[in-house]
Amino acid sequence: MGRDVETRAFTREDRTRHREKVRQNLDVFERMLREAKFETGKPTTGIEIELNLIDGDADPALKNAEALEAIADPDFQTELGQFNLEINVPPRRLEGGGFARFESDVRASLNSAEDEASKVGAHLMIVGILPTLRPEHMQADNLSANPRYALLSEQILAARGEDILIEIDRVDRLRTTADSIVPEAACTSTQLHLQVGPEEFPEYWNASQAIAGIQLAVGANSPFLLGKELWRETRIALFEQATDTRSEELKAQGVRPRVWFGERWITSIFDLFEENVRYFPALLPITEDEDPAEVLDRGDTPELAELRLHNGTVYRWNRPVYDVVREQPHLRVENRVLPAGPTVVDTLANAAFYFGLTRALATDERPLWSQMSFSAAEENFHVAAREGIDAQLYWPGLGTVPAAELVLRRLLPMAYKGLNDWGVDPDERDRLLGVIEQRCVRHRNGASWQCETFHDLFDRGSFDRIDALRGMVARYVDHMHSNDPVHAWPSA
Repeated sequence: MGRDVETRAFTREDRTRHREKVRQNLDVFERMLREAKFETGKPTTGIEIELNLIDGDADPALKNAEALEAIADPDFQTELGQFNLEINVPPRRLEGGGFARFESDVRASLNSAEDEASKVGAHLMIVGILPTLRPEHMQADNLSANPRYALLSEQILAARGEDILIEIDRVDRLRTTADSIVPEAACTSTQLHLQVGPEEFPEYWNASQAIAGIQLAVGANSPFLLGKELWRETRIALFEQATDTRSEELKAQGVRPRVWFGERWITSIFDLFEENVRYFPALLPITEDEDPAEVLDRGDTPELAELRLHNGTVYRWNRPVYDVVREQPHLRVENRVLPAGPTVVDTLANAAFYFGLTRALATDERPLWSQMSFSAAEENFHVAAREGIDAQLYWPGLGTVPAAELVLRRLLPMAYKGLNDWGVDPDERDRLLGVIEQRCVRHRNGASWQCETFHDLFDRGSFDRIDALRGMVARYVDHMHSNDPVHAWPSA
């Protein structure tokens, strides 16, 4: 939900008018699919990386406004919390050195941003959850100044009717409440975008859902929250709870959550937009003047602003995206599964694994989703979020197997094939998928490194808990700047 909105109160009439307009948007979208209005044949990819800001003591730096002013780069923008930023990397094709250009551009932008942000006392950290966040940072006045965040928080709390409960249990147990959605700001992710045509979209979305658990097992990087060691990818549980509009009674009735894995394989992108409209009331019922049917009738491209805004407040882990660039509509899968970090090369390795594996699965003659239940994919997702690289996951024809073994023996060869089909340079392919291979061989990803290093510091008894977390963060940031992949990092 990236668009700017003004603080306002919504009336019953606003909601009725908005519902009618969203349904009109949906009808026009269906007509555009039927009339083949979308850009095809030019598959492009994009990356967004959410960042944390820390001070010289490795604590959160609530300075995103000052940091943005100092960075002065339109590719950077605010995120939900004052300790967050986001970088949007311009989209590009993968063939002909695409990954190398992604890496060089991201590193150059982040290094420049670090230099400028440091002048106002803020430093960039690429991680799924900042380990040194404490309860005092989870206050509503730490939301970013953009009024859309306060408005969204108000609407979620109003829909829920009570404070948000956060309850996560694994190594340690966390139970806390919040009177705003600021805990969501703790969730910093990498978002991978893949533009595909309408005919290809179902296969790529289904493939993305099928491998979501694999992505988490290999890429987990969020084991700490508010001083507690929780899931290996705690960000999943936290995000699911921090934006939950349902009371306990509605949960018991089976009402669907807004952070949603989904419940079925699809045959059209329309299925996803139609479900979003049918199942979820609007959080931000803002209605624009555009008549989308009239715009389409005269041969132009409608913005479908209401449908897009509503879609942005239903938080699927693989989100369907309708967008318009230079008057040309296109469709994207937005993969929101992965945490940020640990390094730029790790981020690009995660991206290469995702783009390669989805390509191989989407073009397979016998679709994986014809052999695997949707509930099995969802179970894999949550098991991997809890256990990380040590997860045992289900795969058709193999049963339940260690995630690392599954990647090494079955999925990496498929990812190699997929990247070949994308036309990726062999040297880039081998380097990036080699990072994934070594994580699995060494059982070392961002989450396992963080936990090992924390215990090296804390269990010796020379640090209290928060100082051990600060020490771990300081070491993490040093390694992050080296751009050595996390499997090669030494522990404390």
